[in-house]
Amino acid sequence: MTRTATPLACPACGAAGLEPFHTQHGVPTNSCLLVDTEDEARRFPTGSLRLGFCPRCGFITNSSFDPTKAEYSGRYEETQAFSPRFREFARGLAADWVERHRLTGGTVVEIGCGKGEFLVMMAEAGIGRGIGVDPGVHPERIDPRWDGTLDWIAGRFDAGFGPIEGDAVVCRHTLEHIVPVGDFVREVRAAIGDRLDTAVLFELPDTTRVLDDMAFWDVYYEHCSYFTAGSLARLFASCGFEVDDVRLAYDDQYLLLEARPVAGSGGGWSQDDVAATSAGVDRFAAGYAGITREWTARVNAAGGTTVIWGGGSKGVAFLNAIDAPIAAAVDVNPHKQGTFIAGTGHPVIAPAELVTVDPALVVAMNPIYLEEIAADLRRHGLSPELVAV
Repeated sequence: MTRTATPLACPACGAAGLEPFHTQHGVPTNSCLLVDTEDEARRFPTGSLRLGFCPRCGFITNSSFDPTKAEYSGRYEETQAFSPRFREFARGLAADWVERHRLTGGTVVEIGCGKGEFLVMMAEAGIGRGIGVDPGVHPERIDPRWDGTLDWIAGRFDAGFGPIEGDAVVCRHTLEHIVPVGDFVREVRAAIGDRLDTAVLFELPDTTRVLDDMAFWDVYYEHCSYFTAGSLARLFASCGFEVDDVRLAYDDQYLLLEARPVAGSGGGWSQDDVAATSAGVDRFAAGYAGITREWTARVNAAGGTTVIWGGGSKGVAFLNAIDAPIAAAVDVNPHKQGTFIAGTGHPVIAPAELVTVDPALVVAMNPIYLEEIAADLRRHGLSPELVAV
């Protein structure tokens, strides 16, 4: 595929010449907001995806992203903590980070803490104090026994936040929601100041898998920034951090970065992966239309009612990309049940409601949950065909 570079600068490395490779219009500007009525869902504001690849550092961004269109507030419902599998992963990660980075009794600042569950898990693992920062935090959901140990700031982290006086900075599934990623990471570094023993721990989706699997359900408006292991490490190294490790986790879906601040620039990182990312970009661009047609045909051939399992961002992206009759989205999060999918108006229902739907096909929005979904279906006496994206 031939890509024509634009004058746009890369938000990660600053180089001019982003190369567009995927365009999609009419995309809901939020996929995790709770939408109360079908009419509101169908009239939900939309924007465009214009994904561009930086041939210098390998970073991918949505050059059409407008931050004023993406709402992060109290009605933003992103938590995955109602899944036993996800809780097991998160609890293990919290314990691992506390142990290996010697955070027992220490202070952790979590930027983008969501509903606060992970900071609670770190407290259970032994930290002495935690500060969670997020515009959508709900302190009332947190067990009161953590009052005095955990504090919550309902707002955004930015250059005006002030110094970070902690033993670790944690940031999970937040960086992909930020366009000026270089500025953001430099602001984190500036806030840490001369506390060079601060552990810096980030988690975010792995884009290599998205490209290789042509996972269109993992491309949506709120995710305006897409990283591979190499582009993530290069960003942090250029912003005053020494990158100790970048590894895959959660069935190779997530990247875990561990770094520490240094005086001056951090260590270098190989550019060998940029060519592989470029090839992945071409595969995604060439295969997008075909894979959406395949899923449309798969649902149309089901011979009965189809539902998807997962009413979050993946489900919103999937339902807005294919043209096939799907009855509903199922979600185990009780806060999502009774709401509607942005853009399409599909209802979000509880697993127990499936007995009235009697689906012939259930499409799981994440293969890592197949086992617990199958158990839920058996518990309700259902035996539909169960497949994963």
